[in-house]
Formats: sequence, structure tokens, C-alpha cells
Amino acid sequence: MKSTCMGLVLLLAAPATAAQAPAQDRASREQAIQSGQQRAGRAYSNMQQAQYEAKLAEQDFLNAQEAQLAAQKRAEEMKQQLDGAKKAVDAARQKEVQARKAYDEALDSVDRARQR
Repeated sequence: MKSTCMGLVLLLAAPATAAQAPAQDRASREQAIQSGQQRAGRAYSNMQQAQYEAKLAEQDFLNAQEAQLAAQKRAEEMKQQLDGAKKAVDAARQKEVQARKAYDEALDSVDRARQR
């Protein structure tokens, strides 16, 4: 009778432990799902932040590219202005040389006239 009671207790205990195992599996699975969802949420937030930063970086690049083109155009304009100024300086110096030559010739003419 004693062994029959023990067998009965074991038979009754087996389904109880079997019932606990699925409950533990379910809790473990739910925790794994919840943990996975949290990781997915963080990963999605990180992805959105990276997309936002990429858009900002792309806009910065486009702005810098536009500024570089504007600076290049301005540099070309300044080069043309410099070339024009250089030509004006060269022409003014040439005019000065011619005026000095005419002045020297006039002085020589006066000196020759005095010597006569």
C-alpha cells in the first residue's frame, strides 16, 4: 500500500512538474520576445538617427560644394579683375616711359639751345 501511495504521488507530481515546464517555457519565450522587441526598437531608433545624420551630412556636403563653386567663380572674376589691373599698370608705366622720354628730349633741346 505504501508503494502504491508512493506511485500515486509520483504519478500526480509528474503532471504538475510537466505543467510547470510549459509555463516556464512560455515565460522564457515571452521574455525573449520582449527582449527582442526592445532590441529591435533601439536598433530602429539608431537607424533613424543614422538616417537623419546622413541627411545632414549630405546637406552639408551640398552646401560646401555650392560654396566651393561660388568661390571658384569669384576667384575667376577676381583673376579677370587682376589681369585688367595689370594691363592698366603696364599701360600706365609705358605712358610714363614715353612721357619721361619726351621730357628728356625737351630738356636736351633746351640744353642745346643754351649752348648755341
